[in-house]
Amino acid sequence: MSLEIGLVHVYTGNGKGKTSAALGLCLRALGRGLKCCFIQFIKGIQTGEMISAGRLENFEFIQVGRKGYNFTVTDEDVRKAKEGLKLAERKSKSVDVLVLDELNVAIHLGLLEVEEVINFLRKKPKKLEVIITGRYAKQEIIEMADYVTEMTLIKHPFYRGLSAREGIDF
Repeated sequence: MSLEIGLVHVYTGNGKGKTSAALGLCLRALGRGLKCCFIQFIKGIQTGEMISAGRLENFEFIQVGRKGYNFTVTDEDVRKAKEGLKLAERKSKSVDVLVLDELNVAIHLGLLEVEEVINFLRKKPKKLEVIITGRYAKQEIIEMADYVTEMTLIKHPFYRGLSAREGIDF
């Protein structure tokens, strides 16, 4: 199976579920015989979804963040984000669905310029479905997207002092 036309999705907002929504779309696509690549910016920790992805056919999961998960920007972060976008350009030619997880945060932190991402989206293959996740989606990205979903934070156990839980939150 191949898509006739590929569209652009944005999952943004302060609520939980952006990465999970992108993974759910990949699971649906894999079930229909499509090939998926999930490139995760910023993060550099092993997650449950990475482990699961390694067990699935036609699903490649790649992290391009430095080890750990923090928001102190270094030259290494900028270099890795730029490499991640170049990797996305290469992968876009061989997959049906491409997730750019936490890309909005990478732009927000100044690791990538919004214009670089807009150029990528303008040049993407016609049949490629692209999903961009992360808080702080820029208006330019939202305007280019076909689907935009904002996850709204209403309540979260973090604010009661509960740390992220392995298998549920990562």
